[in-house]
Amino acid sequence: MGKIIAVANQKGGVGKTTTTVNLAASLAIAERRVLLVDFDPQGNATSALGVDRAALVGEKTVYHALIGAVRASEAIRATEMDCLYVLPATTDLSGAEIELVSAFARENKLKAALAEIKDQYDYILLDCPPSLGLLTVNALTAADSFLVPLQTEYFALEGLSQLLHTVSLVRQSLNPGLSDEGIVLTMFDGRNNLANEVVKEVRAHFPEKVFETVVPRNVRLSECSSFGKPILLYDIDSKGCLAYLNLAKELLARNQPKMITPRVAPPEVAPGVALQG
Repeated sequence: MGKIIAVANQKGGVGKTTTTVNLAASLAIAERRVLLVDFDPQGNATSALGVDRAALVGEKTVYHALIGAVRASEAIRATEMDCLYVLPATTDLSGAEIELVSAFARENKLKAALAEIKDQYDYILLDCPPSLGLLTVNALTAADSFLVPLQTEYFALEGLSQLLHTVSLVRQSLNPGLSDEGIVLTMFDGRNNLANEVVKEVRAHFPEKVFETVVPRNVRLSECSSFGKPILLYDIDSKGCLAYLNLAKELLARNQPKMITPRVAPPEVAPGVALQG
């Protein structure tokens, strides 16, 4: 059975989508079948994996799977990497929170949508929106664990308490089995004394939860998304690429005793995938 990991932080600009996309690609290069679910209405993860969002107008997306209009498997698309697939998002997803307000079991919609495909992948990564609204609650309810990208800057820990409070509420009433995957420190500049202090402080607060890998502030990481490619396909020799490969290695090591690779047929994906050059 595959593992669903929600990548969440309600603070924007912390490298959440960058982490989701490049961790997914790094797991895929390790020959794990990976599905990235873009659950952010901005659709940045969709674009970062080479899917042209303009070509998605009128097409099936995660929004349609969430409201039950189609099966999730009908909206999944291939990427340039053999083992990596994406369930894309458009701005339509922004209306889902309003539409689901009065829906029965509204917090379980994503979990229900992913139930039919969960066993087809080793990992399903959920790129959550930068908020603690109904979409993020849906992601945390559907997930087996959550991963927090944390920027190494002054207010790093300020918003983390809010996220952990939300996680606590989800555990109490919706998903008691939700576990901590860990915290990954991002946008690190070793020349900055404050960044080094933040790293020490976070490790002191969460000694068992913080990944050893620290993702550096890296221009190539910033560039690759605009080219519709994960860093592995854009600049494999960059420091950012090495960091995400190491992060994937750590995550696999943490999960290895618990992971059983499902023996199922490869997932079918939508034809005519639009890939950016």
